Formats: sequence, structure tokens, C-alpha cells
Amino acid sequence: MLTRFKPTWMISSIFEITPKEITEKGIKVILTDLDNTLIAWNNPDGTPELRNWLELMNAEKIPVIVVSNNNKKRVAKAVEPFGLPFIARAMKPLTKGINEAKKQLNLEDNQIVLVGDQLLTDVAAANAAKIKSIWVKPIIETDAWNTRPNRIVEKFIKKNLQKNKRIKETWGHSLNE
Repeated sequence: MLTRFKPTWMISSIFEITPKEITEKGIKVILTDLDNTLIAWNNPDGTPELRNWLELMNAEKIPVIVVSNNNKKRVAKAVEPFGLPFIARAMKPLTKGINEAKKQLNLEDNQIVLVGDQLLTDVAAANAAKIKSIWVKPIIETDAWNTRPNRIVEKFIKKNLQKNKRIKETWGHSLNE
């Protein structure tokens, strides 16, 4: 039952994902959560590290698309400085937003990955949509009020997955670990 929360990969940060690793895995596009994955939920301006990572992906022609549960106004404001396409109100852990992206992309499921910081929404949605997932450590340790209950449940799921050797005890730093 808890296998629906098992990520394909588990790494410390989205910024450790390299174009080389992505292309080696046959991935053609990166779908990503917004808050605490790309940007801190309370800092919509992002960081120089984010800008550098996006430039790397862009230089290698790897599209990055934000798939967020937030409303359109919030997501549009957050991604505007980066010029990223987005899908708002994705309804993760349901597959609505991912399926919308899949329809636009016209790619095979194994060519798409979703990066996110939550097992209960991001990883569960990716698994339900039959695409790969990369679970990342949240950028900051605090969360918006509506995410806090998920974190409590997530701790129990994480411990169970680790106990049953379904995920590692520590965060990786590469898709090849």
C-alpha cells in the first residue's frame, strides 16, 4: 500500500539534478513542484542557484514546467521572473495537472519526471500518473499552514519505507546513486 509513495529517486536538492543524468535516464522534460522544491514557499524571488540551474537545463534544451497545486495568480507571479510555463491547480495527489502536461507534451510516460518535496502529493501523483519521480528535501524546514498536516503523515510513511528498505536512510546527491 505504501509503495504508491515510493519515489523513483531521492536526492537532496533539485539543483543537484544535472542535464547529463536526465538525458542518460531518457527523460525529455522535467515537471516540478513550486513551493519548497524550486523556491522557498515564503520567498518567491528564488535564488541565484535556481537561476543557474534553469540556465543549465535551458542550454541543454530540457524543458522545465511547474505543476503546482497553488492558484493561477500565485504560480504566475512566482514563475514570471524565470519565464517558466506552468500548470496551476494541479490537484496533486490526483493526476489532473500531470495529465494536462502529458497531453501538451506528447511524450511517453518514461520520458517525463516530476520533482517534488512531498511524498503525499508529488510522489503519489507521479506514481498514479505512471511517470518517474524525484523526491527532494524541502528547501526550507518550515511550510505554509496547509502543508504542515501532510508533513506529520509523511514522517510515518518515510519511516515505514525506510524500515522496509524501499527508500534509503539518507538523501542522495545524484540520480546515479
